[in-house]
Parts: sequence; structure tokens; C-alpha cells
Amino acid sequence: MKKTIAMAALAVAVSFGSVSCKKKVSDADLQTQATTVVTSNPRASVEVKDGVAHLSGTFESQEAKDAMIKQLKAINGIKDVHDMATVAPAAATPTPVETQSAVDPTVQQKVQDAVKDIPGVKVEVINGELTLTGNISSSDARKVKESVDALKVGKVNYNYTVK
Repeated sequence: MKKTIAMAALAVAVSFGSVSCKKKVSDADLQTQATTVVTSNPRASVEVKDGVAHLSGTFESQEAKDAMIKQLKAINGIKDVHDMATVAPAAATPTPVETQSAVDPTVQQKVQDAVKDIPGVKVEVINGELTLTGNISSSDARKVKESVDALKVGKVNYNYTVK
């Protein structure tokens, strides 16, 4: 009987000894591992204290944040993850703005009428400015310039090619 009790006591002592000899992972080691995981998101950070990871920062989506928490929980020695991170609001798409031409349609029509007899000249509004484009001869270029200048319509871009 004494022998059985002594053996039981020895077994209990050995089991406690083996449990207490189990190597505990330090917070510094856990911090290094957790920081390595979190570096994939430059707007997030993690701090480990007493085996608990404290996640903070901003994530692009809830899915990205959940994936990061899952990765942190997978680190051997991390007991829990305290989620103090936020999800960035989705960027609002700007509403398209309707713009009107800065050139009065009647002015554009007057210029088109002035150059209608000169082949190769096209009248356009580009970036809100009246612009003449195309391929014309040097004598026709002179006629176009004189005709448009006589209308006194303001700024006109002469972007045609003279042959």
C-alpha cells in the first residue's frame, strides 16, 4: 500500500514537473512573429502583451481584417486577439457632372459657315475651346485665318496641318 501511494505521488510529481518545464513562448518572440504577419498591411499594427495580440489600424475591407485576425490566432503561443482595428469606408464614386461647351453653338456655326467652302477644314470644340483641324494648303490657311478673324469670335486654336 505504501509502495502504491509512493508511486502515485511520484507520478504526480513527474507530471507536474513536465508541465512546468514546458517552454513558454516569450512576448518578444510572439511580437516578432505577429509583426511579421501584420507587415502585409502598412496601415495596421500589433502589440503582444501576456500572449494576447492587440490589433489596431485600418483595413480596406472586413474580409482583410478577418483574415489578419485568423493569421494572428494561428501563431503558436497567441492566446487571443483583441480587435481594435477599423475598416476604411468605401471611397465614394464621384457623380458625373454634365458639362456644356464653353463655345456658343451659334459662334461655332458661324465659323463652320465661314470655312465651309475650304476643303479639309474641320471645326471642333476641344477642351472647351473652338479648334480648327485638318489638312489644307498654305493659301487656304490664309483664307481660313482671315475669314475666322473677321468674325471676331474670340480665341480660336488653329491646329490644322498646312501642306
